[in-house]
Amino acid sequence: MEPTIFDVAQAAGVAASTVSRAFNKPGRVNEATRQRIVAAAAQLGYQHRPQNRALPGPRHRTIAMVLSDITNPHFFELIRGAEQRAKASDITLVIVNAEESRRIEENQIRDLASSVDGFLLASSRLRDEILRDLAKLHRIVLFNRELPGLTSVTFDTAAGCQQILEHLASLGHQNFTYCAGPPSSWMGAARWAALSAGAEAHGLTAHRIGPYTPNVANGGAAADGALRTDVTAVVAHNDLLAIGIIRRLAQRGVRVPADISVIGFDDIFAADFVHPSLTTLAGPGSHAGRLAVELVIEQFAARQGEGEAIRLPTELVLRESSGPAERRA
Repeated sequence: MEPTIFDVAQAAGVAASTVSRAFNKPGRVNEATRQRIVAAAAQLGYQHRPQNRALPGPRHRTIAMVLSDITNPHFFELIRGAEQRAKASDITLVIVNAEESRRIEENQIRDLASSVDGFLLASSRLRDEILRDLAKLHRIVLFNRELPGLTSVTFDTAAGCQQILEHLASLGHQNFTYCAGPPSSWMGAARWAALSAGAEAHGLTAHRIGPYTPNVANGGAAADGALRTDVTAVVAHNDLLAIGIIRRLAQRGVRVPADISVIGFDDIFAADFVHPSLTTLAGPGSHAGRLAVELVIEQFAARQGEGEAIRLPTELVLRESSGPAERRA
């Protein structure tokens, strides 16, 4: 495979954007750094061509959708919507699994950079500076992540969390525990920020435990941790974790929702089949997928601009796992 600008950046120990400047605007790069980059490029056999830069139109008619975890059902509707929109424009959508790893995500992007026209990064775990460097060279749209200057599609976290808080307060709850997901999850941090900031106004006390890997298997540890906080409600990072919490509470003889209410995020298909069925915050996943691909396609006509943050509405789907708070002596 022909070496890319990212291979040169890694070999020279600099950002990809610095490599780009070294070849296209050498006067803006320190001479010693430029020479190190040129030497790394020569050693790798990298050939700089003007077309290595972002082009005004699609070359491959291919978009890569990089998912933080392809096994998470939360992405199913996103993929479906993205595929529908890509097919309508005769564009191939490539699905890539980052396995909840920053290293794997960055390597996958680097390997695909020369063979796709743009990237849709879903719940990216990459650091802000890495994303900004990528956006200087490629068409990028983020999903479930916001970063000033980059185009993104998210669900309205603040409004959604307000719905959760209002629901808990209306049921007489005075406290809840948030079971956090991966530390690198932008959306997880946004959810906790909204829940903790709005709790007091609704007469609630917010606790936070974790982080936990956001899957059913780790719901057991999250449930045990939540019980130690002695609260009447639990809000989980996502539905998978919430389902695992419900299962563990049943094993321990804790009734849901009579003893403790459980709420999740994402409204995956299994939320309606777990017992008791799961109350969860839902967003229009298929629409988000179509919109995100549309935004990548729009960038075919122009270089990445200032970017826009699009927030889609959310809806709290009320099911059996949330109910009135237990009256404790």
